[in-house]
Amino acid sequence: MANNNKKNNKMSLEEAGKKGGKTTARNHDQEFYEDIGQKGGETTAKNHDQEFYEDIGQKGGETTAKNHDQEFYEDIGQKGGKTTAKNHDQEFYEDIGQKGGEARSRQRKNNGNS
Repeated sequence: MANNNKKNNKMSLEEAGKKGGKTTARNHDQEFYEDIGQKGGETTAKNHDQEFYEDIGQKGGETTAKNHDQEFYEDIGQKGGKTTAKNHDQEFYEDIGQKGGEARSRQRKNNGNS
């Protein structure tokens, strides 16, 4: 069908979309994309419930797991750890350590392990 469109001097839907996307990118800055992303996110949140987000999160996680190996997860974990360390002080780590210890203690009590 794409060949037929070329003979008729017509653009395929894919070609039109690509051309429109390039034009939009030339005419707008990062703030434009941030604004429309924000609006889209708000609209999506109004139209969908928690189950929707759980489902797309599950699907995204499964797809990511299929497409990446252990090294990928090690790299992003390393990057995340560095970013967290830059953004938080010792008190933050003390607080989450305390919370983790308390949660683990409750878990052991509930499982009958002291």
